[in-house]
This record gives sequence, structure tokens and C-alpha cells, in this order.
Amino acid sequence: MALFVLSVVGSDRPGLTRALAAAVLSAGGNWRDSHLSLLGGLYVGSVLVELGAEGLEGLRSAVLAVDAHGLDVRIAPAIEASGPDGEALHFVLVGQDRPGIVNQVTAVLNGQGANIETFRSWISDEPYSGIPLFNMEASLRLPSDLAVGRVQAALEGISAEIMVDISLTPAG
Repeated sequence: MALFVLSVVGSDRPGLTRALAAAVLSAGGNWRDSHLSLLGGLYVGSVLVELGAEGLEGLRSAVLAVDAHGLDVRIAPAIEASGPDGEALHFVLVGQDRPGIVNQVTAVLNGQGANIETFRSWISDEPYSGIPLFNMEASLRLPSDLAVGRVQAALEGISAEIMVDISLTPAG
């Protein structure tokens, strides 16, 4: 059995997840993991599918039928990754929304050698004033030789500049 990643994007409407699930099943595939959501008015996401090598062409054909209904689906072989070797952390950030927050935070994380394994961001309203707040959550993996304190200090070094609250805790 091999693993494949389906990347999807299309106009949202009822039945898209069902059409995708039917395509996977018709090819003999097993739906393993997924991240699907409405983003910017579009249905977007990814699905990890387990499939026998003989089923790949069947999946490609089934996906064409889904494509015909307005959902663009791409298939890529998953890459077998080695197990994680460093500490896993949960990162949370909240602050007044402004351009550049993601760029600055990811630059710091990249500079430290941290890997972002999952990333989610959204805008919410501050309860009393209604000011837009930028929210970010991420799962990070540190290299085995990188101390959490060093990453924490680097993030705190920019938190006042970009006016955000940052939390970095062990994942679990």
C-alpha cells in the first residue's frame, strides 16, 4: 500500500466532501487523514489516502469526475518521513491585527531552525472594543540540539515590537 496526498480547491457547495470520499472509495482507497475547510469562500484542503499501487489510475479517473463538478484535485505521492527527533511544542499568538505578523514570526522560527508542522490563523474581534485580533496556533518541532528557552527568548524579542502575546508550551 502507498500513501498519496490529494490537494483540493474549489467553489464551496454541499456534496464536495461526499464526492471526494466516493472517488477515494471507488478506487479502493482508504481515507486516512484530512484537513478541509472553507477559506476565502473556497473549499480547500488536503486528504491523505492509502491506496494499492494498482488503484492509482482508478483514483486519477475518479478524481476527473470530481474535477468536472468544479473541484480541482491534485494527487501527489506522500513522502515517507523519518520520525521526529526534537521536542514538540504548541505555539499560540494573539495580538492586534496588522500586516507582517506571520512574516516576522516565521522568520524568527526559521532562524532558530524550528519546523512548523501545523499552522492555523484567523481573525477574531476583541470582546469589548471590537478591534480585530490576529490569532495563530502552530505545532512546532525543534531540532534535537535546540533548547526551548532559546526559541522562547527569540520570540519574546519580537513580541513587544509586533505587540502580541506569545505562549510556547510542550505539546501533549
